[in-house]
Amino acid sequence: MGVGAIIAAVWFVSGSLGYVAEHPSTLEEAFLRTNSGRMESLSFVAPVAYTLDYLMFFSDTSKVITIGIAAVIGVIAGSAAYAVVSRRFRWEGFRDTEDMANHLVGAALMGFGGVTALGCTVGQGLSGISTLALGSFIALMSIVTGAVLALKYQTWRLDRSAMAQEK
Repeated sequence: MGVGAIIAAVWFVSGSLGYVAEHPSTLEEAFLRTNSGRMESLSFVAPVAYTLDYLMFFSDTSKVITIGIAAVIGVIAGSAAYAVVSRRFRWEGFRDTEDMANHLVGAALMGFGGVTALGCTVGQGLSGISTLALGSFIALMSIVTGAVLALKYQTWRLDRSAMAQEK
């Protein structure tokens, strides 16, 4: 319920509070502090890229912190604050080269899928579904199908590895 409320709040902020009937520069209607110039809610595929772009070119006065960039920075800052408060921060690494290779392949597939679907589980699965967009339902079904297939593949690999150790 909390995530749903946040999604609705971001729609409200970008669509109502950020709406200007006539932008002073263009005299056209505009939605301020969004990268697309339209109403936006939460997503993390494009905003991560926008955040990197902002960090590289922050001295450019045309670059502004948008809702997406603020969300990315907020997730990082919130995670860091929780780790400090709960004293549960720890460094993690890869078990071996194979584990690292699996993570790299998964990251590449997730990045490709997020860009191809025009959003991730948050952008398409939560924000997109909240608009009842057909493309978001297709993307979410594809995300779930991919997760199930990946889990079945990992289970098959573990079973195969266990059988090899028994022999």
